[in-house]
Amino acid sequence: MKPFPRALALAFTLLAAAGLSAVAPQGASASPQTDYLEANKRKPGVKTTRSGLQYRVIREGNGRAPSANDEVEVHYKGWLINGQVFDSSYARGQTISFPLNGVIPGWTEGLQLMREGAKYELVIPSSLAYGARGAGGVIPPHATLIFEVELIRVK
Repeated sequence: MKPFPRALALAFTLLAAAGLSAVAPQGASASPQTDYLEANKRKPGVKTTRSGLQYRVIREGNGRAPSANDEVEVHYKGWLINGQVFDSSYARGQTISFPLNGVIPGWTEGLQLMREGAKYELVIPSSLAYGARGAGGVIPPHATLIFEVELIRVK
């Protein structure tokens, strides 16, 4: 194929793809992840930050609030939008401690909204979690993660 026709064929393919997406049904969603986030943000008590993190206060705390450089101790349970639990400190019977700036961005942001003693539900879009790579064969690519997190202590 000559260079000009090849370029023309590529342009036609791109335009055709754009045209197909332009005629997608109104309200068609990009993914179940997007559908979940859209539905969740309309639930009572759910707040959404500028980054897209969604959270709901289950119980307010009255202790210290952590900064991104603090180490924290938490209890948590994490699951996917299909309800599959992928990790739980409750199931292991012990809390976990970590530097707040050493975890996924959704946790770093979400835990800074809390005070010691608080319990929140965090709904973390994949862009603030593991993104396209997923994690450890347990969290699929582009997964929205849901956590119930209890901030025990800021160290």
